[in-house]
Amino acid sequence: MTALLARTRPLLAPALLLPALLLPAKAAAQPPLAALPALGAALAGVTVSGVSSGAYMAVQFQVAHASLVRGAGVLAGGPYACADGSAWRALTQCMAPSSWAPLPSVAELRQRSEALARQNRIDPLDGLRDDRVWLFSGGRDETVATPVMERLAAYYAEWLPPAAIRFVRHPEAAHAMISVSEAQPNACEKFASPYINRCGDLDAAGEILSHLLGPLQAPAATPGGELLRFKQQPYIDGRPIDASLAEEGFVYVPRACRSSPCRIHVVFHGCRQSAGQIGRRFVEGAGYNRWADTNRIIALYPQTAARHGPALWSWKWITNPFACWDWWGYTGDDYQTRDGKQIKAVRAMLERLSRPRQAPD
Repeated sequence: MTALLARTRPLLAPALLLPALLLPAKAAAQPPLAALPALGAALAGVTVSGVSSGAYMAVQFQVAHASLVRGAGVLAGGPYACADGSAWRALTQCMAPSSWAPLPSVAELRQRSEALARQNRIDPLDGLRDDRVWLFSGGRDETVATPVMERLAAYYAEWLPPAAIRFVRHPEAAHAMISVSEAQPNACEKFASPYINRCGDLDAAGEILSHLLGPLQAPAATPGGELLRFKQQPYIDGRPIDASLAEEGFVYVPRACRSSPCRIHVVFHGCRQSAGQIGRRFVEGAGYNRWADTNRIIALYPQTAARHGPALWSWKWITNPFACWDWWGYTGDDYQTRDGKQIKAVRAMLERLSRPRQAPD
């Protein structure tokens, strides 16, 4: 979505009408992908965060697994079940609502959520009551309007007390991840790749983790753990490309987490921020790894892949040209439930991280 569609209305139509079969380009040789390590991590108290389409996915994962997740950080996203399976609703009501395409009411959103819970497709919603959430909206965000985030805050208020909801607004911020760790950030008001902006001393990753987890140790000056590439395929039903997921994911493992249990925080990148599009800029520059180092947190960075209709070795037609997370249903009707292909894959990654050390693949 960081660029969902990048002024997507003009971009989406050509993607639908003129799909291209993209063959892999030659890339510099990389070490073979390793298995995601079994680290005996603590599943109790998993937290999530994301920006743009990743923000919508963070909300979806939190609600679908409300009994597991204990908090979410949401930058420029929106409420659960907003698009309700429609790309049109995603582009209008859930990004740029208007009089002719209004946001769903809190009552409608709650009804949609409760219906899925009654069908046992998501966890009981009372699981949200002990969560904490950190929300962010930029005054210069022309992709996801502030009223969308305000509706998300109101949705959360159906279950969470006011003290658990922190809503940060920055008048100069564009649609981007806000970070003090990126080596070459964009200016706060700029909307451009890699969609990682500097807005003074606002450290979104640090504020998210501090609000969700409580007082933390100061971040490391330089990350001293390991940023590992791992195979995502073992955690996906079928081929990764069939779910618009990449072959590789990333996980940041502090040294202390190699010998004793640590907490897990899942970070969902935005559209046009996958490793296939901007390399390691997001996983290294979003700002989580320095905090993870000093606070015994494993940072998991699952990755999407762009799709332009058909793809090599895939019979499934998916239009996801900017490698957005699925928050409108391109992977199927279950996309926002525990059985959604992407949600199910990330849940399996968490299970792997929680297995005892030295567990076989």
